Amino acid sequence: MNILVTGAAGFIGSHTSERLSEMGHHVIGLDNFSPYYDLALKEKNAEALREKGIQLRKIDLRLEALERSFDCEFDYIFHFAAHPGISNTSTFEEYYTNNILGTQRLLQFAEDCKKPPFFVNIATSSIYGLEATSTEDTAPKPASWYGVTKLAAEQLVLAKTREKKLKATSLRLYSVYGPRERPDKLYTRLIDSALNNKTFPLFEGSLEHLRSFTYVQDIVDGIVSVIGKEAVCNGEIFNLGTETESTTAQGIETVEELLQKKINTESKPPRAGDQSRTKANIDKARKLLNYDPGTSLKEGLEAQIRWFKESH
Repeated sequence: MNILVTGAAGFIGSHTSERLSEMGHHVIGLDNFSPYYDLALKEKNAEALREKGIQLRKIDLRLEALERSFDCEFDYIFHFAAHPGISNTSTFEEYYTNNILGTQRLLQFAEDCKKPPFFVNIATSSIYGLEATSTEDTAPKPASWYGVTKLAAEQLVLAKTREKKLKATSLRLYSVYGPRERPDKLYTRLIDSALNNKTFPLFEGSLEHLRSFTYVQDIVDGIVSVIGKEAVCNGEIFNLGTETESTTAQGIETVEELLQKKINTESKPPRAGDQSRTKANIDKARKLLNYDPGTSLKEGLEAQIRWFKESH
């Protein structure tokens, strides 16, 4: 099958592109190579994809029309492209243009295809709000610009299914970590702090925060499980993540144990919109997608530490 992946040079998008290619699909990736973090890291991801025969094109969904960009029709679109995370330095316009406007333009492209592809929207547990422990039919209460704009993007996608103009699903991901994790995220920063004697910025109150820290390959398992299940997935939302909860303190302790190094921390004011608890309720995904993540935090962090040492 022909598959289009947006945000393909990013953390989860690059892993998913590789998996789809390994499954025998023809994958074309898009990325705008935004300077949200060091572009050299994205270039490394892009090079890894090209070495595996995956086409990758630099396109900004906010600015460029896709109608004449491809010489093939697509069976699936996996939409990762977004302005990520909770950042005090990001503007609302950056979240809006990337997460809402970019999604709307991609949906228009999909709708205009001769045979519209099945659209897989990559969403986030931030849609639920400060506590993300609920089932998919719970009313969202996002508490950050990121969560608000990702909810809006999700609803743009699902609106197309209600209008019967596209077939689509939305996957809400929980606290993903592993090789290629962004440098601003928890475990890459912890590993960097331990190995390079840097001080780790610890947001006030975050030691007690609970997370469904989910290894990236377990997330990819859930994402690709949608293929072939269009009838089951159309119009549906699925949570993807581990049911095991860990505190930030336990995460720090695990990194220290694996590296045999103490991490020095510096207290920072709490971040607005930061979730106090996430616990993935995956009953629906387990039943309909046969989803069953099994990588322990220690196993996943061992793989991430190996990647960090090799790539940095």
